[in-house]
Amino acid sequence: MDFGYSDEQEAFRGRLRKWLERCGDDGSIPRLKGLVLDEKVAVGRVWQKRLYEDGWCGLSWPAEYGGQGVGLVEQIIFQEELARAGSPQLVNLLALSMVGPMIIEHGSEAQKKRYLKSILNADEIWCQCFSEPGAGSDLASLSTRAELDGDDYLVNGTKVWTSYAQYADYCILLARTDRGPKPHEGITMLIVDMKSDGVEVRPLRQLNGDSEFNEVYLENVRVPRSGVIGEPGGGWKMAIAMLMHERATLTFQRQLQSRVALDDMLKFARDFDHGKGAPADDPVYRQRLAQAWIESEAIRLTSLRHLTRRLKGDPPGAEGSMEKLFWSEMYQRMLAVPMSMSGPYSMLSGEDPRAPLAGQWPELYLYSRGRTIAAGTSEVQRNIIAQRVLGMPRS
Repeated sequence: MDFGYSDEQEAFRGRLRKWLERCGDDGSIPRLKGLVLDEKVAVGRVWQKRLYEDGWCGLSWPAEYGGQGVGLVEQIIFQEELARAGSPQLVNLLALSMVGPMIIEHGSEAQKKRYLKSILNADEIWCQCFSEPGAGSDLASLSTRAELDGDDYLVNGTKVWTSYAQYADYCILLARTDRGPKPHEGITMLIVDMKSDGVEVRPLRQLNGDSEFNEVYLENVRVPRSGVIGEPGGGWKMAIAMLMHERATLTFQRQLQSRVALDDMLKFARDFDHGKGAPADDPVYRQRLAQAWIESEAIRLTSLRHLTRRLKGDPPGAEGSMEKLFWSEMYQRMLAVPMSMSGPYSMLSGEDPRAPLAGQWPELYLYSRGRTIAAGTSEVQRNIIAQRVLGMPRS
């Protein structure tokens, strides 16, 4: 496998790295340690707007819609350099990586003119209303309904695990508009204004103290027919297309997220001392650190294999399930190491001045517990691998 980059790609990396260095010098790259969620979102909006104004946002979008029209490799380089500079993920990531491409490919011209620019500059934040209390992994059994009433749909139902819903201006929503002979038929994808009458957002308190996830209640929410993406009743096809964008994006961001945590952990192992010396000098911790590095390298190579398929024009396949399953469980194992190294200090939140790295390790560790659920549970991923990779029959 050739791990090299072309001269043009390296030139792109050089320009981006110099720009990020200037942002680091003037202090505009957000540092999120110690910030509460409201503060993270606020500084994230400012940072994304800066990226947009200087031409670094929505790189892979066509130029006619505000992007740069670059290839997938340049988009990966962009993610790598953001991670290298210590930048957080972009606050409107869902809209940039999934909603925007969906509107570009399947939306009307009016939808493109109305929404795309405000996605790029973070003027409007988006969330995704797919999962329901009784329809998470089995999305086709969703019960939220959208019934025509004149020129509007009346939407009624409940959604859950909706990231950033309390900050969102719009959501991309799946609702049942008809009953077909199969569960996935008769579903429609809609754009819903989160400020509409009848929309209620209830934040869910998580283990790490944040309330990133939410329940969303919809009672007689009016959505104009112009809010349909694709065709009425064609929402399942739209959902699959959107999830393909998610797979293509998350593969690389996951491995970068774990790589950043690994680098922080290795430095922490050398620097932290609570009276027994640095953990990096302990042979047991050295073995655990080595194992974390090996697994992180394995996920990096897996993501490159995924990239190779995409560059050849192949659609995302079951390797996305293999990557997601391995990463989510590996990430939990990795974060258990600095928690152990911290000893009793691992119990301290970022509000305590004695907390190592402003409470970074317990926050990440507790958050990681949900990674084996989000974007498809480990059980679902194992079923996909068994059926589509190993050719095993359905149980």
